[in-house]
Amino acid sequence: MTWQDNYQVWKNYQDLDPTLARELADMAGDNEALENAFTKPMAFGTAGMRGLIGPGIGQMNVYTVGAAAEGLARFMDTLADTDKLRGVAISFDSRYQSREFAHHSAQVLGAHGIPSFVFDDIRPTPELSFAVRHLHTYAGIMITASHNPKLYNGFKIYGPDGGQMPPVAADKITEYVRSIDNMFTVKSVPEQKLRQRNLVRIIGEDVDEDYLAGVKAVSVNPKLVDEVGKNMTLIYTPLHGTGRVIGYRALKDAGYDKFTMVKEQAIADPEFPTVTHPNPEFPEAFNMAIKLGKKEGADLLVATDPDADRLGAAVRMPSGDYQLMTGNQIASVLLNYILQAKKDAGQLPADGMVVKSIVSTELATKIAEHFGVKMTNVLTGFKYIAEQIKLAEENHDHTFLFGFEESFGYLINPFVRDKDAIQSTILLAEVAAYYKQRGLTLYDGIQQLYKTYGYFKEKTTAKEFPGVDGADKMAAIMKGLRDNRPTEFAGTKVETVDDYQTQVATHADGSTDKLTLPSSNVLKYWLVDGTWIAVRPSGTEPKIKFYIGTNGKTDAEASQKLDDFENALSAWVKD
Repeated sequence: MTWQDNYQVWKNYQDLDPTLARELADMAGDNEALENAFTKPMAFGTAGMRGLIGPGIGQMNVYTVGAAAEGLARFMDTLADTDKLRGVAISFDSRYQSREFAHHSAQVLGAHGIPSFVFDDIRPTPELSFAVRHLHTYAGIMITASHNPKLYNGFKIYGPDGGQMPPVAADKITEYVRSIDNMFTVKSVPEQKLRQRNLVRIIGEDVDEDYLAGVKAVSVNPKLVDEVGKNMTLIYTPLHGTGRVIGYRALKDAGYDKFTMVKEQAIADPEFPTVTHPNPEFPEAFNMAIKLGKKEGADLLVATDPDADRLGAAVRMPSGDYQLMTGNQIASVLLNYILQAKKDAGQLPADGMVVKSIVSTELATKIAEHFGVKMTNVLTGFKYIAEQIKLAEENHDHTFLFGFEESFGYLINPFVRDKDAIQSTILLAEVAAYYKQRGLTLYDGIQQLYKTYGYFKEKTTAKEFPGVDGADKMAAIMKGLRDNRPTEFAGTKVETVDDYQTQVATHADGSTDKLTLPSSNVLKYWLVDGTWIAVRPSGTEPKIKFYIGTNGKTDAEASQKLDDFENALSAWVKD
C-alpha cells in the first residue's frame, strides 16, 4: 500500500482515538508530514522501537504500541505455558503518553491470558531490567525514548535474562507484528477485568527496596564513603526523568549526605522545559547543575537521562569552573578503580572479563591488559554486553567485572542487564571520594591514566537524514564507502577494514580474516598508527554516526590528530 492508501485507512476509521483524530485532521494537506507518518511501519532496532509521537503506522501511538504488544503476545503464545504464564514486567518514563502506552500494552497482553506486572509510577530502565530478573517474568517492556527530545517515545522489549531482546527473538516478534493485517483490530481487555482475573498486578516499593539493596552493594569501599564521601558536595540532576524516584534514595542509602538535586529538573515533566535535549552527552544539560555547583562549591556534578540508563558527569577545576567528562573518560576511571580495588583486596579473579562496544575507547583495553583481564568487544547495543554476561555464566569461563559503551552507558554489577546510571552514579561518587582523599579530582584521575597509558581522544558525530528518503541516503553513503574503500585518512594508511555486514576483515595486502561478531551494517577502519574510524547507521534514529578514536604521546598530539582525522572523514562523506 502507498502512504496515501494507509492515510485513507486511518482517515476513514470511525473509532479512531479522539486525540489522534484531531492530530490527523491538523496534518491534512501537509504531504511531507503525512508521507513520513504513513509510508513505512516502525521497526525494531538496536534499542527497540522509537519514533515521533503522532498518528500513522510510522509513529508512536496507541495502535502502533498495541501492535508491538500484540507481536510480543503472539510470540509468547508459542512458548510453553510455564514460560508464557511467567508474564511481562512493564515500566515507563515521564514522557507524553508513556503511562497510557504501558497500561495499553498490559491490556493487549491480557487478551492473550498473559500476566503483566506494571509499575505504579515512572521507574528507570535499569530497574525494569532488574524487575524481569527479580520477578522471574519471561519478558519486559520499557516505554521510553531514552535521551531523545520531547516529541519522541519508544517501546523496548526485554528477554528472560533482563537484557534487551536479542536479534533472533526480536526478529520473530517483528514478523508477528508485520502479520497483523489491521492494527485497529488488535484486542485489548479493560484493566479492571484483568485485575479481577489477576492478570495485572501493580508493583512499586516491593521492587524498589530490592533494587536499591543491589545498588548499595555496588560500593567497593563503604569505609571510604563514610570517611570522605559523606562530606563531599554533590549535585545531581535527573533531567526531568525517572532518576528522581530512585537516584535520591540511592545516594542517601550509600551515605552521601551532602548532595543537592537541581530542583527545577527534579520535576517529572514531559516537556523537559529546561533543556532542548535531555541528554547528559550534551553540555547544555549541565547548565543548571553548573550554576548550582558554583554556588555550593560542589566537587562533582552528575546527570542522568530521562530513563536513567545514561550518566554524565562534570568535575570542579582549580579555577572553580567545571570540566565535563566524556563517556569514555568516565568508563576508564570507573574501570581502573574497580580493577585496582579488587587487586588490592586480593579479589581480582583470574578469569575476569570486561565488555565494551567496538566504538568505545581503547584506553580501557590498555587498562584491562595491565591488570591481566580479558577485554571482549561487541557490537553497539547493550544487549550484546548482556549476552556476553549470560554466556559467561552459562559456560562458567569468565567473571564479569564491568561493561560499557562510549555513549555514557555503564554496568558494574550484573543484577541488572542493561546500562544503569543509578549504579554508575553511586560508584562514580565513590571514585571521586577516592581522589578527593588524595587531594585530587576525577579530572586528575583521567590525566594520571593518560600519563600511564598514553593520551587517548575520541569523538562521535552524527549526520541526520530525516524524511522518507533518509534511509536511501544513508544506504547510498554506506555503499559508497564500500565501493570506494579509503586507503588512507589524513595521510595515514589504512591497515585493516572490518566490514561487519559481510563479516570480513580486509587487510592492506589483500588478505582477509573472518569476523566473529554478528552481521551488522558497520564499517571500522584500523590505521597504521593505532587510530580507528567507524561508520554506523543508527538502529533507532534517522542518522549515521561517525566515530574516531586516536592517541598520542601528549594531549596536544592526540588532539591535533583527532582534528585531522575528523576533517579527512568529512571529506569522504558527501550528501
